[in-house]
Parts: sequence; structure tokens; C-alpha cells
Amino acid sequence: MLERVLVRGRAIPPEPPRRRGATSLEPDGDRFNPFRALWEALPWTQVGLGAVVLMLAALVPWGTGEVLSAMDRQIMAIDVRGELVGESRVALERRVSEWVGRSFFATDLAEVKSAVELRPWIASAAVRRIWPDRLVVEVREKKPLAYWNARQLVSRSGQLFAPDNRDIVGRLPQLAGPDERVRDVIDMARAMAEVLAQRDLGFAGLRLEPRGAWTLTLANGIEVSLGRDQVEQRFERFITVYQESLAARADEVQRIDARYTNGVAVQWKPLDGASGSKT
Repeated sequence: MLERVLVRGRAIPPEPPRRRGATSLEPDGDRFNPFRALWEALPWTQVGLGAVVLMLAALVPWGTGEVLSAMDRQIMAIDVRGELVGESRVALERRVSEWVGRSFFATDLAEVKSAVELRPWIASAAVRRIWPDRLVVEVREKKPLAYWNARQLVSRSGQLFAPDNRDIVGRLPQLAGPDERVRDVIDMARAMAEVLAQRDLGFAGLRLEPRGAWTLTLANGIEVSLGRDQVEQRFERFITVYQESLAARADEVQRIDARYTNGVAVQWKPLDGASGSKT
């Protein structure tokens, strides 16, 4: 005989339908693994390329050093090039021979350049390597413009230098003055020399006294005192008076004082018997 047994229990509601496009809120172990997400997000092609570049960059200095070490040799000769007048080529070659036998690549060219340019006559030097074992030093000498204070030379660019053989330059104008005023003296000398040349007069020298007075020397030996003030005007007045009244007797004139407002004073040579007169 069968008995009916009624079992009552809680009804399980059916799963509600999902909205289209909705996602489940249930945890998904693979989907929410942060390491796996990061791994999959990395641009592995770029990472690999970057690693290769870094490795090559690290190897370049090492490789370069190894190559240079394998190629390096001793310096066997140093050629000195350039037109030399005051500088002794033998002495200059002897100076740079200090670097013969040193490393071709490790030698500091700036050091060689500085050593050459310390020599009084050298205005500039350029040093370069010639593979496999030679250096070339190209030099440019200073061009002397005049003697300076009887002990030095001054170049056309205004550089003062004192070589042991300064007399080798021969006959040059004599300039003098405080060293810090060398540019002023050069400029004034050039201006006066140009005016004198236009009037067939030779320029021999110019002196600037510490207190500012100027004295001009002509090629015929006549000295002209121009003082400190209105130097250009006094110089022009001297030119006028000289050409009008003194040129014919230039051999008798020793000194001219142009510091007057209405003329010049002339000091005649002793043989003439006159001690001085004003013109």
C-alpha cells in the first residue's frame, strides 16, 4: 500500500533573466588576476626592442675602447707647417718633439696647441692627427706692426710680445706708451701716418706720455710736440705750417712745438746757430 507523503520545502525562485549586454557579478578568477592582466597588456615587441637598444648602448663604449686599443700606435713624427719668419722652425720642431712616442689616440691635442701658442712669435696653432702615427701642427705667426717701448713688438692686431730676436723685423715705426693704451696709440699712429703719406711725409714714430701728451716723429727725424688737448687740430696746423714755411728747410729743423694756438715754435739744429724761433 502506497502512502502519499507531502514534503513541503522552500521554493527556489527561478533565475531572473539577464538584461542584454549585462555582465555577471560573479567573481571570475582568471578575469580578475592583476598579474595576468598586466602581462597581457605589456607591448612585448617594444620592450624587447628597447632591451636590445640598451644592451647595444652599453656595449658601444666597451667595443670602441677595444677597437681603439687595438688600433692605437705611438706617434712617430710631428710635421710643422706654416710660413715662419721670426720663429725658428728647428726650435719649434724641437718643442713639439716632446710628444713623439706618445699614444696616437690618447694624446691631448689641446695640450700640444697650448704649448705651441706659448711661444712669443706664434699667433695661433691648429693640431690634427694623420693616421696611423703622425701629427700635423699648422702655425700662424704674429705680424709685427711696430716696436713698442723699445723692448717689445706690437702686432697688427694689437698684441704685445717680446721675442729674443725682435731686431729680425728690421726697420719699423717706434711706438711708445702705457701698455693699457696700446690700442689708442696704434689708432692715432695709423691716422697720422695716412695723412702724412698723402703729403709725401714719412711717419717714424709716436709716443704717448703717461700724463697724456703726444709726440710725433717724422721719418726725417723731426719731433713734433702735440700736447694733450686738441691733438688732431694741432696736428693739422703743424701740417699746414710745415708745408708752407718749413719743408724747404727741413734739414735744419730739430723739433717743432705745435702746442700754440696761433702757430708753432721751431727749434733749429745747433749747426744753424739758432736756439729756437716761433713761426
